[in-house]
Parts: sequence; C-alpha cells; structure tokens
Amino acid sequence: MESTQAILLRRTKLTETSLIVTWLTEDYGKLKTVAKGARETKSRFMGRLDLFFECHIQFVRSKRGDLHTLREVQLTEPGAQLRTDYLRIALASYFVELIELVTEAEHPVPELFDLIRRALGYLNRQAAAIRPLEHFESELTRLLGIQHPSVTAAAAIGRAYHHLPKDRAALVRDLEGAAGA
Repeated sequence: MESTQAILLRRTKLTETSLIVTWLTEDYGKLKTVAKGARETKSRFMGRLDLFFECHIQFVRSKRGDLHTLREVQLTEPGAQLRTDYLRIALASYFVELIELVTEAEHPVPELFDLIRRALGYLNRQAAAIRPLEHFESELTRLLGIQHPSVTAAAAIGRAYHHLPKDRAALVRDLEGAAGA
C-alpha cells in the first residue's frame, strides 16, 4: 500500500456504488483511483471525496493498468470557504482544468502540487478575482518553462498545449464584472 498527500481534481461515476477519483498527488503526480462503495449510504468514504479537498490517501497499485484502488482517505483541508460562492468555485475549477491539461498520469510534479495547493488555499481565504487567475497562469508557465516575455501566460499555455480551457473567456468576463460591481 502506498500513501501520499493529494488534492481531489475530479469524480466520475463508475458503477452504481463506486467512483473513479482523479487526484493530483504530491509524490505520484496525477493519479486515478477507484473508490469502491463510495456511493453507498454507509461508505467509509462518506464526506471525504469532494472536489478540491486536500487529503492524505492510501491506495493499492493496480498490476494491470493505471486505475488503482483507494483504501483510505483522511481529510486534511476541506476548503470550506472555497464553496461559498460561484466565482470561487469557477476559478478553482479553472485551476484544476489547467492542471489536468498540463500533467501526465503518474508523473510526479511536486511544484505543480504546491501551486494548486496554494491557489486553493488563497481562494479559501479571499474572494475570486482576475489577479489570482493571472498569477496562477504566470506561475504555471514559469514552472513549465514556457514563459515568454512577449506573450501573456494564457497565450503561452495556449501555444504549448494547443488550447486553453474553453470557459476561460466567460470566467474572465465574470471576474472583471465582479470587480466593477
């Protein structure tokens, strides 16, 4: 059994009782686990598998593929304030989409884990705004080695990965509108 600190990026229904949970982990990079029985009413995972939760997880590696079995989850940071308004959730979701875009399965990226951890922590303490979005993109390009002085961080990510998350323009409009309100 292996263990690591992890941030929950995505949950997908697998069966009537189980979920596929995608994590960004401190030690293993992006990792997918099966949470067997997670959708049952008396699940041992009840209340521990929500988006943006930071947890200490234990899992058993699959011998046949990249879908591992989640065994234990200890919630370390729920980010309760992060869920208090739409813009915080939307910005956190955008950060997660960027992380999913630039990471490969099971390739350790501790600096990106630290970046998303800090970004979610910021959103847990502060309102969503355009500045944290731009800062996250800038730090991401710096860490990936694709920062370029003549283009914005968003343009650099778009060039390197051939697209940005599709909702970026709407998110920017919403953030700028909230700042002007």
